[in-house]
Amino acid sequence: MASPLELLRDQQSVVTRPLARCALGAWFPLILEEESNHWVRDMSISDENQFVHMDDDENRGLKGRYWHHVEDGKIFCDLCPRACVLKDGDRGFCFVRKNVGNEMILTTYGRSTGFCIDPIEKKPLNHFLPGTSVLSFGTAGCNLGCRFCQNWSISKSREIEQLSEDASPSGIAAAALRMGCRSVAFTYNDPVIWAEYAMDVAKACHEVGIKAVAVTAGYITPEARPEFYSVMDAANVDLKAFTEQFYQKLTLSHLEPVLDTLRWLKHESNVWFEITNLMIPEENDGPEEIERMCDWILTNLGDDVPIHFTAFHPDFKLQNRGPTPASTLQRARAQALKAGIKFAYIGNVDNPKEQSTYCPNCKQLLIERNWYELGAYKIKEGCCTKCKTRVPGVFENEKGAWGRKRLPVAIEH
Repeated sequence: MASPLELLRDQQSVVTRPLARCALGAWFPLILEEESNHWVRDMSISDENQFVHMDDDENRGLKGRYWHHVEDGKIFCDLCPRACVLKDGDRGFCFVRKNVGNEMILTTYGRSTGFCIDPIEKKPLNHFLPGTSVLSFGTAGCNLGCRFCQNWSISKSREIEQLSEDASPSGIAAAALRMGCRSVAFTYNDPVIWAEYAMDVAKACHEVGIKAVAVTAGYITPEARPEFYSVMDAANVDLKAFTEQFYQKLTLSHLEPVLDTLRWLKHESNVWFEITNLMIPEENDGPEEIERMCDWILTNLGDDVPIHFTAFHPDFKLQNRGPTPASTLQRARAQALKAGIKFAYIGNVDNPKEQSTYCPNCKQLLIERNWYELGAYKIKEGCCTKCKTRVPGVFENEKGAWGRKRLPVAIEH
């Protein structure tokens, strides 16, 4: 029988095909390979991988990093600011990191809730390889408790076995390469809780020239942050609001760790990142809050970090708020531009003018967008073609041609 490592790396017969039917609502399974045995790999070993057979399918997974022993046989999770303390058999708040035999086990390593090829603008990233396709996927669980979660069927899932299909890092990289994707995005649920898996996928992608993108709430500890982002090329960070009250009440978390991550990304990393603010009526959409947020961004991050103001729709446990009016998004964008932020966008509504990119110097239209479809593209060598002002981001001389398509895929061997 082939070794577990060979099973993970054997991608010689991978083929791709669209999936005809949705198995989980809006999310589609990607099948990379079937394994007859379940294994645990010791992630603390850097030069070789040690596999341990486990008979209990519920405990299938890999030994994780970012934890340490504490009193009474418990372990302390060092990955995110939630700081879960787990006795044997306990799962963290995220539900996917579990104490098994006084070691942290990653119950979703190598599992995906679905794969889809998206336009990169959907993440949203407007200044990172515009017009190109990205292979997007997530797992299950989350380390925040957002009452308004737009992906709650995945992030709040407790049915990991039913939701997940096997997907090895090298298999994902091979699939992205075969399908012509320029990047792979860790999305749908926060990759921080499956950091080891996301990092392994990112490394495998880099080996074949594919870039890695994290779509995240930025809720990660200073200890884990450098290693996680060292293999990410781009990120969209969800700054959900600008009050501690909102974070405590509606996300069961705290604001300051997110701000700390944003400062670190700007000043301590080479990751290209953009910010998203989901505007919820009567919760985080007031002009005073937007003004404070923009002032903080300018003071701490500078004027060239793009921000996306996106529309909320009632979902999960926040059904008593209506959809965000387009006028609210337009007002927030105008506030950001007036404050001095150079690139502000609105999303989840039809408004090509305010989804497009303009030169902050001469005001020429640089990238025309109609939803995720690109029109005019006037950037060469990373600069405005008219006045030669450098445009912050990662640009090529030709725009991508993926368009607004969203293609669910399955990969079989």
